[in-house]
Amino acid sequence: MIKLHIKLLLFLIVIACLFAITSFAGATTGPEAMAPVAAQSSMPWWAWPLILFVVTFGLGIVAVLGGVGGGVLFVPIIGGFFPFHIDFVRGAGLLVALAGALAAGPGLLKKGMADLRLAIPVALIASSCAIVGAMIGLALPAKVVNIALGGTILGIVAIMLMAKKSEFPEVPKPDNLSTALRISGVYYEPSLGENVNWQIHRTPQGLATFIIIGVMAGMFGLGAGWANVPVLNLMMGAPLKVSVATSKFLLSITDTSAAWIYINNGAVLPMMVVPSIIGIMLGSIVGVKILAKTKPAAIRYMVIGLLLFAGLRALLKGLGIWN
Repeated sequence: MIKLHIKLLLFLIVIACLFAITSFAGATTGPEAMAPVAAQSSMPWWAWPLILFVVTFGLGIVAVLGGVGGGVLFVPIIGGFFPFHIDFVRGAGLLVALAGALAAGPGLLKKGMADLRLAIPVALIASSCAIVGAMIGLALPAKVVNIALGGTILGIVAIMLMAKKSEFPEVPKPDNLSTALRISGVYYEPSLGENVNWQIHRTPQGLATFIIIGVMAGMFGLGAGWANVPVLNLMMGAPLKVSVATSKFLLSITDTSAAWIYINNGAVLPMMVVPSIIGIMLGSIVGVKILAKTKPAAIRYMVIGLLLFAGLRALLKGLGIWN
């Protein structure tokens, strides 16, 4: 019950923050911002927040069961099947991913799973590049963004199908950069009943990869957990649990940087963001409760199928084949 109360408090804080945003973004997120939506739909304004809440509640459940971030599902599905402009969808997607990261980050740091020495240099690079990516994304025409988004989602599907995971990667010797930055640590592994010492290698290659990840996170509003974990785990050699926890903490920094660019440009619509965040987080709570009763492999392939369909939809929409 205490955890539930904490999460409900987080919901209220998020809602208060989002309504505060309207004080300086209201000029662009008012009736003028809704013009593209109104032109395409005769539904009353209150129907869309309600539908968004229901859809994102389902996405929150599926995201937990499939082991993916809510932003990865949110942007292609809402952007492909709802009559909102893609800029508003990407802005909302960043805040959806950010809300989940902020909810999980402090607990992961407290438990010693997320590592600050690993996260800070990566966050510095990824957040700087996310700002650049957000600027690029907002400058591009919607058709170009949809084509690039569709291609990216299809690439994520390929990564999810081919990527392997290693709980404890072998790192015979740390590289010079990780030694200089003192990136190493110890965490308690309950399944082994002992402390696990870890270190990383291929640090320069990993940091260079996060330049691309940061740009993509800002440009498409997807969050970046789908890319953070494979790079930290398979390329740099951090244990899987450390990679997942550090990735969650990274999102709270990377997505914040990109989100401010969207807010400053008026590309955040509270009517979209508030029901989406509440739906995703409530769905995540339900997803956690039913996780033990499901078959992860089946859910994973369902998520892959959903992303494949949404990616093709975004690509064809951008090409003008399926509007």
